[in-house]
Amino acid sequence: MVGILLALLAGLLMSVQGVFNTRIMETSNMWATNSWVHFSALIISLSMWLFVGKGSLFSVFNVNNKLYLLGGIIGAFITFTVIKSISSLGPIYATMLILLAQLVVSCLIEVLGLFGTEKVSIEWSKLIGVALMVAGIIIFKK
Repeated sequence: MVGILLALLAGLLMSVQGVFNTRIMETSNMWATNSWVHFSALIISLSMWLFVGKGSLFSVFNVNNKLYLLGGIIGAFITFTVIKSISSLGPIYATMLILLAQLVVSCLIEVLGLFGTEKVSIEWSKLIGVALMVAGIIIFKK
């Protein structure tokens, strides 16, 4: 139950953040906005790390696959693409397409067992779920 609530909260926060970031960009520019978003996230993250006080800050570099350290770089491009898609398509349509892309890529990651995830078999119900999501987007757009 906690996982479900956290996932719903993540979706809520991502939607609000996307709109907030888009509004900031209207009075600034893309890379200043992106810098502010990640700078403020850095300040909060460092504050929480200091408050919680668990482990070394540099222990992240102990990860076996150094590819995983690219998460922050990916985050900068996520912020860029979310802002651009919301400003171009609007919050609802952009979010629907973002969620569809997340769902499809997450399925591929699990089915192929990528990035250390447990490999699972593809099921028809999952494919039907993706098809229904695509149909919902098409219906919404018409």
